[in-house]
Amino acid sequence: METVFLFEDLLALLLAIILGSLLGLEREWAKKEAGLKTFTLICFGSALFLIIARQALNQYVGVSNLDPSRILGQIIIGIGFLGGGVIIFEPEKKRLEGLTTAADMWVTAAIGAAVGLELYRLAIMSTVLITLLLIVLKPFERKVESKIRSKIEEN
Repeated sequence: METVFLFEDLLALLLAIILGSLLGLEREWAKKEAGLKTFTLICFGSALFLIIARQALNQYVGVSNLDPSRILGQIIIGIGFLGGGVIIFEPEKKRLEGLTTAADMWVTAAIGAAVGLELYRLAIMSTVLITLLLIVLKPFERKVESKIRSKIEEN
């Protein structure tokens, strides 16, 4: 019985690695500081924390008031701290940099949490949608930025 749980948990952690890597690759291609390793670790860590919480809840049901949602809340706080570290103000550009990476970190943690809570289809669909969103929106973002810059320069 324990072997089945170990195998399922191993598969869940491997899925978290794959999904986190996909999101990290997009950040690598965008030449961002936080990339493949960072996003893989965020997704893996979130999944691992919730697998631990789930296992502990199963083991201590009725004995402890363990609540996985508390762990989920702490993951969100921890990722907020990491995300804040990648946001910087670029004086030359007169703008903040790293907002997309910080938001992507937050989403990656949520995807890892979904894996840890055995919501595999939700995690996979979310990864595909976020990856497509990041890739498809980039050209539109560039067009909007260039139009804004040209209007500012006119004034």
